[in-house]
Amino acid sequence: MSEDEVRLWLRFTTVVKVGPRKQIALLTRFKTPEAALAAHPDELAEVLSPSTLKAWLAVADIEETVQQTLAWQAEEGNRLLCLGDTDYPASLLDLPDAPALLYVKGRADLLSAPALAIVGSRSATPQGLDNAREFAQCFSGAGLTVVSGLAAGIDAAAHQGALAAAASTIAVVGTGLDRVYPASNRELAHQIACDGVIFSELALGSPPKAEHFPRRNRMIAALGLGCLVVEATVGSGSLITAKQAADIGREVFAIPGSIHSPQARGCHQLIKQGAKLVESADDVLSELAWTSSVQVSGKQKASKSSPFLQDMGFDPVDIETLSQRSGLTTDRLSAMLLTLELEGCIVALPGSRYQRIA
Repeated sequence: MSEDEVRLWLRFTTVVKVGPRKQIALLTRFKTPEAALAAHPDELAEVLSPSTLKAWLAVADIEETVQQTLAWQAEEGNRLLCLGDTDYPASLLDLPDAPALLYVKGRADLLSAPALAIVGSRSATPQGLDNAREFAQCFSGAGLTVVSGLAAGIDAAAHQGALAAAASTIAVVGTGLDRVYPASNRELAHQIACDGVIFSELALGSPPKAEHFPRRNRMIAALGLGCLVVEATVGSGSLITAKQAADIGREVFAIPGSIHSPQARGCHQLIKQGAKLVESADDVLSELAWTSSVQVSGKQKASKSSPFLQDMGFDPVDIETLSQRSGLTTDRLSAMLLTLELEGCIVALPGSRYQRIA
């Protein structure tokens, strides 16, 4: 964008109280940001409420933001996309509040590639993290770009898995693109910017406010052909993303878990409401009628088929319960558990409990 275009679009999209829905309404009525900004108050009153109109007509000094945005845009890999641009992702147009302006860092072509959303808990279990990585790698290997939100937990694992295969990943974030949140994902964010793409509708400098993340989630839901929930508690933001996906005609998938795990209850709720229960990446690809073959990792450890692990099951369990099930002493069990943990077959949990990893 030229300097004049950047100034125009920033003036149009950064007015307090005038969010995406009102921006769409203004563009529908006046066709261009320039025409909306030059419109008579009586005409604007057809679209905006009195309080919103007052905010729209207020003259704000955005010059510092303009110069900051121009400097950011000049950096390699950075660009701005507005409604009407040929590279604007068509899937976002299914949203009634499609963002008028996008800040994009990385491979903008991925925004129009076939994709699948993967979301889930920030406080994921080790098994959930493994599932997210493995499913994402399978989808990426099959040619589906994986979309997620760069949050801790399931999101980060999904991005990591997708980066390990061909189709890569899209990170939709709830801050300005000059920030990384959470900070623990800084290295991952840089990798995505190099090999995938990160984008946001929020102006540079925007902090990670709570109200930003539902806005981010609707774009995650829209970009994918479907949305897979790996783990989620009841009331999780991931369930909101799944609902947003269903509302605009996307398929919703959920991985079941232990009936004793709070992290599985959100998925079970989705399945009760009609989400597709999935046990493998093939289940998702078949439902989507996706024809590319899936390359699944074939690594297996011989010890995973041991009778002891069958006794252990997949729910978290303490050493005393394992002793009762297996008939082994706690000393013997401690040695076996350490070996299995080093092999990656199980993981130690808080409270002296252990869980088998599928």
